[in-house]
Amino acid sequence: MKTAVIIPAAGTGKRFSETSGLANQKVNKIEFDVGGKPLFLHVVELFLKRGEVSQIILAVNPDRLESFKFRWGDKLAFHDVDLVAGGTTDRWETVRKALDHVGDDCTHAAVHDAARPMVSRSLIDRLFEAAEHYSAVIPGLPVGNTLKRVAGKQTQEQDETDPLDAILGPANEAQVPVRRVIETVDRTNLYEVQTPQVFELSLLRRAYAELNEQMPCKVTDDAQLVEAIGEPVYVIEGEPTNLKVTHAADIQLVELFLQARQQHEAASLGRQRLFGDDDDD
Repeated sequence: MKTAVIIPAAGTGKRFSETSGLANQKVNKIEFDVGGKPLFLHVVELFLKRGEVSQIILAVNPDRLESFKFRWGDKLAFHDVDLVAGGTTDRWETVRKALDHVGDDCTHAAVHDAARPMVSRSLIDRLFEAAEHYSAVIPGLPVGNTLKRVAGKQTQEQDETDPLDAILGPANEAQVPVRRVIETVDRTNLYEVQTPQVFELSLLRRAYAELNEQMPCKVTDDAQLVEAIGEPVYVIEGEPTNLKVTHAADIQLVELFLQARQQHEAASLGRQRLFGDDDDD
């Protein structure tokens, strides 16, 4: 396997900016400092020095490409990461543009969210191992919470209208956003999907070549396109800690997980050094 890792990073991070209280500053979440380095760099480092990985592509918003290159170009060049222009609207657009930069010697493509810095080496190992036998492999976790399908947005006042309110106006101006439950969804065999998602390169390119405006719903991951052309996609067990940074509070969780992982790795290294000399005797 020779894998090109595509990291789509062209999103605006609107929900992150809003929940961080920095909406006016247009904070780019992938550049947010986590443990002394930007979030995206944690993601890049997941794939460095791996024998299966021959290329890493970071695709950012074309409007921010030059400024991003000014801030991080040297660091990315040091790690031999290709910085390219992605899309401006949807994630799939960014991945499709990045595919144009994949080297001819690559056999596979792995697509990983720029905001998922906590995927473990073990999960990446298992994905690449499975990808040697299956043309499309993704990680996922069984859905554990009860799922409800709800109606469109509405408010409590809209849902329970008082006839007097139409004449006198509502007695209480406060509106609590609510949605009416339509049904409880059977969660049997439902999985919450994560990344990295690994594909044979020819398959992913074919799926994107057949992408069109007649897709039945909004494209939210690359496996969906492979499914749309009738090819099988296989799921392996993901990780609860492989979370995606969406809101500002997620940064605190990532920092806690990183500290725990670093402490664990330091302890493991200490044990190896402690008992390594005994093994040599």
